Amino acid sequence: MNVLKPHVSLNVTNVEASVAFYEKAFGVEATKRRPGYAKFDLTTPSLNLTMQEAPRTGVNASHFGFQVARSEDVAAAWTRFKEAGLRTRTESNTECCYALQDKVWIEDPDGNAWEVFVVKAEAEVMQADPTASGCCVPEIDGGSENDLAPPKTKSGGCCG
Repeated sequence: MNVLKPHVSLNVTNVEASVAFYEKAFGVEATKRRPGYAKFDLTTPSLNLTMQEAPRTGVNASHFGFQVARSEDVAAAWTRFKEAGLRTRTESNTECCYALQDKVWIEDPDGNAWEVFVVKAEAEVMQADPTASGCCVPEIDGGSENDLAPPKTKSGGCCG
């Protein structure tokens, strides 16, 4: 698996205030801003930091992850997780965080969600299903049909 950089997603109560803080902290402007959402794609330190507005619940970390270069890297991570006996959830060609992505998810014993994902293209929406409860963190259950197959990959172009 060719990891590009670590990913951290934060729940924040005010995206504008958080963007102002992190722009000062990192000394660079946000690379993507949408209503209720912002992204910093940093080179130094190498980090993909996203934030989305969410009510304060005492949990500020939404999820963690690793951005990879290709859909094949996501599939390789799925294979490794399955061989290690971890429960997974995959998403292929999903619109999340204003990007078209392929993903595989796992969850640690304390319920922290981790994703391995590739960004295939920009998207115009935060998530494909705006009525879904929460964005970008699916429930992991061993009985899902999504647990049975790796993410679908296509060769010859980023978006098939």
